[in-house]
Amino acid sequence: MRKIIRQILTSRVYEAAIETPLEEAVVLSTRLNNTILLKREDQQPVFSFKLRGAYNKIANLSDKEKNCGVIAASAGNHAQGVAFAARKLGIAALIVMPVTTPAIKVEAVRRMGAQTVLYGTNYSEAAEHVTTLIRETGMTFIHPFDDELVIAGQGTVADEILRQNPGRLDAVFVPVGGGGLISGMAAYIKMLRPEVRVIGVEPEDSDAMYQSLAAGEPITLPSVGIFADGVAVRQVGQKTFALCREFVDEIIRINTDELCGGIKAIYQATRSIVEPAGALGITGLLKYIRETGCQGKTLVAVNSGANMNFERLRYVAERTMIGDQQEALFAVTIPETPGSLKRFCRDLVGERNITEFNYRLDDRSKAHIFVGISITSKKEREIFSKELTTAGYNNLDITDNELAKTHIRYMVGGRSKEVVNERIFRFWFPETPGALVRFLDATHGQRNISLFHYRLQGGDFGRVLVGLEFPEGDDPALYERLDKLGYTYFEETDNPAYRLFL
Repeated sequence: MRKIIRQILTSRVYEAAIETPLEEAVVLSTRLNNTILLKREDQQPVFSFKLRGAYNKIANLSDKEKNCGVIAASAGNHAQGVAFAARKLGIAALIVMPVTTPAIKVEAVRRMGAQTVLYGTNYSEAAEHVTTLIRETGMTFIHPFDDELVIAGQGTVADEILRQNPGRLDAVFVPVGGGGLISGMAAYIKMLRPEVRVIGVEPEDSDAMYQSLAAGEPITLPSVGIFADGVAVRQVGQKTFALCREFVDEIIRINTDELCGGIKAIYQATRSIVEPAGALGITGLLKYIRETGCQGKTLVAVNSGANMNFERLRYVAERTMIGDQQEALFAVTIPETPGSLKRFCRDLVGERNITEFNYRLDDRSKAHIFVGISITSKKEREIFSKELTTAGYNNLDITDNELAKTHIRYMVGGRSKEVVNERIFRFWFPETPGALVRFLDATHGQRNISLFHYRLQGGDFGRVLVGLEFPEGDDPALYERLDKLGYTYFEETDNPAYRLFL
């Protein structure tokens, strides 16, 4: 451990990076009865902490390694850090980025003079391609997280926090992808202030560090989520895993809706918009307060990056109401009798605001309602459901139903009487030219498409809902073709929201 601490203290990051402020989120602190501090790594020259580790590694290369140029694989922020550092040091740089990388990050890397190659749909595929390019070019590889000098560079964030807040400090919440940031920070904090809890925060669908710590060894996730692209890592590093196992107290996992609520919380506190991965720290902090009920604590969240695609804000705004536990979604079946809809709104919704309302007649005896209501807590969701049941309304809480939130709320309609044995699939299509054509080629025209819904949501992948007819039953060959295509998908045929509204 002494070696990593020495490397942190002798790091060369300040030749390129700045010491970012540690600011109190006053409104949040007052509302939640805790002192909440934000470490503003979103204010770095490349709007991310990644510059620290990248520059520290490149600055310490030998002259021979520098002359060969540097190469890296990155979904964006590490790429910008490497490109910035290489330009400052006068070194050639080649960055391999997934084709799904937000355009804002790709363009930023190119403006810094680095050459870019777009390859694969995630970091792991891009990293595999780097191996081939290293053999062809002889360039020096700069790992985004599993390197001692990179870890040390990121660890300087912890050094600044302890100097900027020398008094009471109860916990620090750190975003986790491959583990470079949290491993350096945790080692430094535990060396100087072992009483401070170091808590990592990961998306539920990209929780490689959580799963690895639970397994006792680094594991490889079969797939990763797409919303928080900055931490979309299938496998953590060997070095970062070892440091996290020794020094990290716990990992909190959060869902997409909670993460959107975290982005909103930072905006309200700072009037700044961070990227999804950049909001992991505050989101985990807020969840920690909700679940523990702690008061009077001093808690720090690292705002790790702000490279947000503007087009993604619509998606964030739509989902943040649920993430803040201010909206609940219900499917309600009401009798098709005079006054039933009025009774539902007047007697059951009552003083609650209706945020969304979709009505679909089923037959002459009943109708289905897709309704959003304003709430103040998860408990109120449960109370409302019980009130509906007591009043004789069949109801289903679909607040956490991804199919309902992503697709059905925009397409409440009805079932075609001509469709035979329909099966429903939810796909993540990469936002790249030809993605739909590749899907159609994979189905080979052997299955009739009975339903198709796509809506641009500003992410790296499009969310697509597809209905296919299977009049003769299962088609194992089709599943094989879909698996070979490589698009992440889930079958949703048994989803109750589909059965009610489509």
